[in-house]
Amino acid sequence: MARKPRAPWSKANPRKRAGKASTHLTSAEKATAKARARRAGRRYPNLVDNMSVAAKKARKTRTSGRKRSAQARTKTATTKKATTKKAATKRRAASSAKKRSAKRAAPRSQAKPRKTAGRKREKDPRGGLTAAGRRAFAERDGAQLRPGVTKAMSEMTPQDMRRKGSWAVRFYGRDPLPPLVDAKGRPTRLALSAHAWGEPVPRTVAAARKIAAKGERLLARYHRLKEKTPSRGG
Repeated sequence: MARKPRAPWSKANPRKRAGKASTHLTSAEKATAKARARRAGRRYPNLVDNMSVAAKKARKTRTSGRKRSAQARTKTATTKKATTKKAATKRRAASSAKKRSAKRAAPRSQAKPRKTAGRKREKDPRGGLTAAGRRAFAERDGAQLRPGVTKAMSEMTPQDMRRKGSWAVRFYGRDPLPPLVDAKGRPTRLALSAHAWGEPVPRTVAAARKIAAKGERLLARYHRLKEKTPSRGG
């Protein structure tokens, strides 16, 4: 037959039995126990309500202890992570300093040639070459490149007509015609070259063919003028 559990008031105080000092409720906890007894219709003071309030206090204390332990673990992990990161930063700084020292100590013959920071751009972003680009071509290939002709037709010399007409036919009269815009809809270098010759930048094949037709007219006019001009030996 199962033994009937004894009521708590018939048991010895476990804290006294363990040799520990008894704990007492605070005034606020006593007020809570008294209100609990009033709701249950019990007289106060009584052991049942005092034990209930004390048990809640113990649970709260245990929870606070767990929170403090978790916070301590988090703080330890954060500190460890920060220490590791700091050590890695120091290692990288030491490695960079070592590389710089080795580079300074290396003879000039082994040092890599530096790129000229102030080198002028050879390509004009609006189209064609810059003056620096034309000079670079002359130095590398011996090419005698000149700026594009942007004059009105009435102001052109026969040589200007020949140059611009030749350019227009070579660039925009070819078949098939290379792309005039890229995948993002921006004009290619082929299309932008029209700006260097005083023409609108073509974005369609029809616009490019129009420039080529103008070039053919310029070449035809150049040849007519050349035929009319008497030769020096005549």
